[in-house]
Amino acid sequence: MHEIIFDVETTGLSPYYGHWIVEIGAVEMVDLEYTGRTVHRYINPERDIPEYATEIHGIDNAKVADCPIFADIVDAWLDFIGDTAKLVAHNAQFDMRFLNAELHRAGHNPIASARVIDSLALAKRIYPGQPNNLNALCGRLGVNNTHRTLHGALSDSKILCEVYKKLRENTK
Repeated sequence: MHEIIFDVETTGLSPYYGHWIVEIGAVEMVDLEYTGRTVHRYINPERDIPEYATEIHGIDNAKVADCPIFADIVDAWLDFIGDTAKLVAHNAQFDMRFLNAELHRAGHNPIASARVIDSLALAKRIYPGQPNNLNALCGRLGVNNTHRTLHGALSDSKILCEVYKKLRENTK
């Protein structure tokens, strides 16, 4: 099975209020094995990044001032994910809301929800009533995340790759 584990960092909580992606990262898995293929881009959101968002991911206006806008990287992103790979995200509804809003803004069709796997929903089925954020799952599943001080799209995708593999192994 071909899967793309991805994450986005944003200027806020909802594209419906004018918030956009500032970082996108993804790793490729085939049959639950990391292939080593990755994609990572910082993106100019064409708006100011609020301080509360910078406190979460460490990305400020200066860091993305000279970066491409999403429309400039969309074709490379779509080439990386292909037409058939499943897309895996932790709290996928959040990430997909932003990704599909950016795709729309760039003149592309949204990604069908049938292609999306939410690792948070999977974790909640396996560990009901327990904390299932990425840090909690790392601790529970023995995934090293000691280098994670801030959220980062590529680093979180790599961590989620390991977490997701262990979650899938626990559902067999």
